[in-house]
Amino acid sequence: MKMVISPAKSLDFERPVPFTQHTTFDFAKESAVIDKVLKKLKPQDLQSLMEISPALATLNWERNQGRDVNAMTASNARQALYAFDGDVYIGLDAYTLTEAQVHQAQEQLRILSGLYGLLKPLDLMQPYRLEMGTKLPVGSAKDLYAFWKPKLTKALNASMEEGELLLNLASTEYFSALDAKQLKAQIITPEFKDYKDGKLKMISFFAKKARGLMVRYVLDTQAQTLEALQGFHYEGYAYDPSLSTDKKLVFTR
Repeated sequence: MKMVISPAKSLDFERPVPFTQHTTFDFAKESAVIDKVLKKLKPQDLQSLMEISPALATLNWERNQGRDVNAMTASNARQALYAFDGDVYIGLDAYTLTEAQVHQAQEQLRILSGLYGLLKPLDLMQPYRLEMGTKLPVGSAKDLYAFWKPKLTKALNASMEEGELLLNLASTEYFSALDAKQLKAQIITPEFKDYKDGKLKMISFFAKKARGLMVRYVLDTQAQTLEALQGFHYEGYAYDPSLSTDKKLVFTR
C-alpha cells in the first residue's frame, strides 16, 4: 500500500531532526525548471500570484533567490518529513516515529509538492511556498497541474503493483496533480467527520490532522488492507460502514 499526502505552508527548519539519513528527490531537473521561473518573479509578483501579504512575498522572494535545487546538503536543507509543520504533520507526529517506522514511511508515503513534485519522507528540501493550485505557467504548460500530472502519475505507477491500494490522504487541490484514471492502483479516500450542533460536518483543522493520524496508524499497526484501515480509531474516530463505499472510508466522532 502507498499513501499520498499534501505538503504544508508552515515549515520548521529549526528543530533538530532525529535522524541524519537523507535521500535525494527524483525530480531535480523538473524542479529546476520551475525554480528558474520563480526566480524571475519580484516580491510584488509573488504577492499577486499567491495572494499573500507583502511580508510573506518578500520572505518567499528571498527563499527563491537563495535556493539551489541541485545543491542540497544536510547543512542547507532538511528531510521533507521534518520540514513541513502543518495540521497533517501534527497528526503524523514524525519526531516520535521509530527508525523502523521512518524507513517504512520512506517506502510507503509520498508528499505531493508544487515545486518538488513527489517527495519521499527522507528527501532533502529547501524552504519554499508554491501551492499546486497556483496559476503559474511553466514553459508550454499553462499551470502546475499541466506540468506535473503526467510526470507524477507515471512515477507513482512505476512504484506500485497493479491493483495495489493507494490511500489518498491529500487534499483535492493536491490529489488533482495525479491522473486518477491512469493510476493502476485501487484508490481509497478516507473522510473524517465530526458531530457539531447535532450534524456531521467535515471540519478542516480536524480533518487535516486526522489525515496525519491515519498515516501514523498505518505506521503503528502495519495496516495493509481495507479491513485493517477500517480499524482506525485514533482520537475518538470510528469507522462508519453506513456512510462508506468501496472507494471511500468514512470515520466519525
